[in-house]
Amino acid sequence: MSTETAPVKKEQTTATPTATTHKGVENHKAAAAHHSEAAKHHTDAAKHHEDGNHEKAAVSSVKATGHLVAATEHHDVCAKQHTATIK
Repeated sequence: MSTETAPVKKEQTTATPTATTHKGVENHKAAAAHHSEAAKHHTDAAKHHEDGNHEKAAVSSVKATGHLVAATEHHDVCAKQHTATIK
């Protein structure tokens, strides 16, 4: 039984223009912010359901869905940028 470990391969990096990198960072941050807002609205919806206020729960759920859609749009942009980078 050998205790040697395989050498770690260094990841190849591609120089990316600063504007593209900045856009990528902003898209990741925007997606994260929308996910956080969606979580907040889902938590609110659960609380409203517990309190028996199902109309407010529905409103919170719709708000959460809107943020999830926005987060997905930002994620899609990020995914396209990453796909272009790793070709």
